[in-house]
Amino acid sequence: MLASTLLLRISDPDVKASDLNVCRQFLKDNGIEALATEGSPLADLVATLPDFNDEDADVSEMKLN
Repeated sequence: MLASTLLLRISDPDVKASDLNVCRQFLKDNGIEALATEGSPLADLVATLPDFNDEDADVSEMKLN
């Protein structure tokens, strides 16, 4: 029932960040993980992240936030 309620909340165009956080924690607590497959929205998100192992990466902006 909780999963169904969370699905309804995150499907709402006016979803709040707190609702997304509850959903994230629910998935984490239940061991739900995702693998980014080529061409998926998750893969696109991962591609935007800096490579933290790259010595030349500019992480100064991330340190400010």
